Amino acid sequence: MDAEKIKVRITESGQTIDVVVFNKQASRIQVVLGEGVHNVKCDLTPTRNGRAYSGKALGREIVYERSREQVQADIDRLHPVIPKSWR
Repeated sequence: MDAEKIKVRITESGQTIDVVVFNKQASRIQVVLGEGVHNVKCDLTPTRNGRAYSGKALGREIVYERSREQVQADIDRLHPVIPKSWR
């Protein structure tokens, strides 16, 4: 299985980086920055207006510029719910 990757922006420098998604929910996205023993987990939570997700890792703020509705649509598209009658 391939790991899902998203692009986040570091606010101080404006640089964008690819990070691996560890857990994705509409209320919180957990991402992993780096690889191996030098990796860092970060929680991204929705901003007040709900148009982006933000969090801090190693003292730097990172932002995922997608709305809560867009993230929920991605989750629904990637992991469709199986009807109970099929179980």
